[in-house]
Amino acid sequence: MDSLDEKRTENTTENTNEKSSHDTEKLMKQIDRYEKGFKNYHWFLIYLAVFLLVVWILFFKIIGITHMPNLDMTPRVDGGDLLIFYRLDKNASFQELVVFEKVIPDETKKRLMVGRVIGAPGDTIDISESNRPIVNGNAIVEDMIFYDTPKRDERVNYPITLGEDEYFILVDNRKEGLDSRYFGPVKKKEILGTIINIIRRNKL
Repeated sequence: MDSLDEKRTENTTENTNEKSSHDTEKLMKQIDRYEKGFKNYHWFLIYLAVFLLVVWILFFKIIGITHMPNLDMTPRVDGGDLLIFYRLDKNASFQELVVFEKVIPDETKKRLMVGRVIGAPGDTIDISESNRPIVNGNAIVEDMIFYDTPKRDERVNYPITLGEDEYFILVDNRKEGLDSRYFGPVKKKEILGTIINIIRRNKL
């Protein structure tokens, strides 16, 4: 009888040990899965942070995107067109399109504007009696401009010799748009970048 009880006790102990071992193994697997999941989540957060940092650097330090706010640059650029500009190149060349910010006379806030560079640092700008831009004594040829270029404001006195960080910027819609004929030269620090691509709004 005692032998039978001992055998039953041994079987019960073995079953308990097996169950305990099975539970421990199951728990270890769950812990292992949790650790792997945590590691994957940890790396996901790192990759996400790196991706967001790259996007921030690309679109806030290197590349800029804005839309054409008005009709100042028609027909080259229509209102609503998407403009992609390069922030690191602010040494704009003749005829390049640039995005810039400027405080208009009698206003207090900066306006986001787009224009075409006509004069660079050191150039002398004038406007002839026949309403043509004169750069360093020579009338410039502008094939894409369909308007005369009259003087706009008495506060701008011609001829103008641009300083080392100044640009003379005109819009293509010379009849109605606001540009350096109205508010004078644009400082280099006011230029946000040169336009590298134009996406038409009818293609968006």
